[in-house]
Amino acid sequence: MTQTRVSTKASGHGTADMSHHEWSDTVKHIMDGVSVVTAVGTITNMLPAVAAVFTIVWTGIRIYESNTVQKLLGKKESGDASDAG
Repeated sequence: MTQTRVSTKASGHGTADMSHHEWSDTVKHIMDGVSVVTAVGTITNMLPAVAAVFTIVWTGIRIYESNTVQKLLGKKESGDASDAG
């Protein structure tokens, strides 16, 4: 079993220190959630077509960034575990 240590040291402004990578992952998760809500809203005709375009673009970006597509394009080595998320 792998254990991960998380730092909860305050930065002095009442917020915890977060690296750029952690913020990036947080933003991706939030945008993934917004994308799902947008897709459901579009399917049920609750949101305009602009929301559908956003969802298609965001999903396309996420698919392009995936390890599988990056390997197929030769941009990431098969054993590269630097972006395991």
